[in-house]
Amino acid sequence: MIELTGRLVCADAAEAERVRQALPEHVALTRAEPGCLSFEVEPSGPLVWRVAERFTDSAAFEAHQKRMRESGWGRTTAGIKRDYEIREIG
Repeated sequence: MIELTGRLVCADAAEAERVRQALPEHVALTRAEPGCLSFEVEPSGPLVWRVAERFTDSAAFEAHQKRMRESGWGRTTAGIKRDYEIREIG
């Protein structure tokens, strides 16, 4: 299993608004991906979101990363700081 935990950190209110607008679709698309076990993105402050993801294996995680980069979410949030830790479990 692959687990990603960390934070999405916006520099200002404009970045935070972009996240708020794009997040619902991103969450729905990710949760529907094959191999997604869990996907949570919750605000932990006005400019910060806590992120926790679990995928069945590295192939599922890499497919998610590819889809994410090519999606509206990827384009909308490009340049927003990500502070993530990725680890393999089991």
